[in-house]
Amino acid sequence: MKNRKIKWGIVGLGNIAHQFASDLLLVENAELTAVASRDFSKAELFGEKFNASRMYNSYELLFEDSEIEIVYIATPHNSHAELTIKALEKGKHVLCEKPMSLSHQDAQRMIEASRKHNKFFMEAFWTRFIPSVQDVLQKINNGIIGKVNYIKADFAFHGSETENKRLFDKQLGGGALFDIGVYPLFLSYILLGKPKEIAAKAVKHKNDIDLQTSMILQYESAQSILHASIVSESDMKAVISGTKGRIELNAPWFIADGYSLFINEKKEATFTLPALGKGYSHEIIECQNCILNNEIESKLWSHENCLDLSKIVEDIKNQIGLSFA
Repeated sequence: MKNRKIKWGIVGLGNIAHQFASDLLLVENAELTAVASRDFSKAELFGEKFNASRMYNSYELLFEDSEIEIVYIATPHNSHAELTIKALEKGKHVLCEKPMSLSHQDAQRMIEASRKHNKFFMEAFWTRFIPSVQDVLQKINNGIIGKVNYIKADFAFHGSETENKRLFDKQLGGGALFDIGVYPLFLSYILLGKPKEIAAKAVKHKNDIDLQTSMILQYESAQSILHASIVSESDMKAVISGTKGRIELNAPWFIADGYSLFINEKKEATFTLPALGKGYSHEIIECQNCILNNEIESKLWSHENCLDLSKIVEDIKNQIGLSFA
């Protein structure tokens, strides 16, 4: 039974879903069984491209499909919570794109549903599972750069309001913080945990979403300087500094194919650790292993981890005055 096929369904068939489906084809024992879109012609094209057995014009119909074991939810942010809960209620395991929800309260509801129905749930933080990040975490835990006391990370690009409408749509949960700011916050959290204090400032759009947000996370003896923007670019490297040295993750750091190690300001080594495919494959493998082991959460990105990060994001959301319907 450990070698059996895990049958997947995908709801929401945008750009990320295309990248995810491409990686799904690379994973042993993974099978794309069904896809769903409100636009059936979109579902047909997607299904044909990735060899799905069935295509639906309704998310609910996919949730009713008895063959599907796990659903990947890649719809806009504002629908994540309700669709996740519906899928769990129908007995499906769920991998939900980040951010898992637009409020900490909804995040709690999603975790409660997973536990109530005894079904696997994970927020799709693919960066947690890529080889370079796994290796960096192991080395840091082994003390290679001493005690971490400073992190610098950002995620920034120049988005177009005409070409990236979802990013600028308040109703869909657009803006820098929820779409990409969660990445540098995630890095700080997995290395330093929950901060003691947060200071955040944002530049707002006329519709009140944040175009760029800068954040300082204060810890007992460390700080993280983080930034997210959908209106300007950055080098997208990440620097993790400790008492003995530092690590620089290659750009773009959230899908880094390697990193450099510096000890006493001298480059000691360069490590190359490419991902399988785009990198979504590693979180897919983690989901399948958890399901085969009858686990409802990942040890690497647990329910508690999901909730902790959600609370950090909520605190920043309140500080910069973001609100969603």
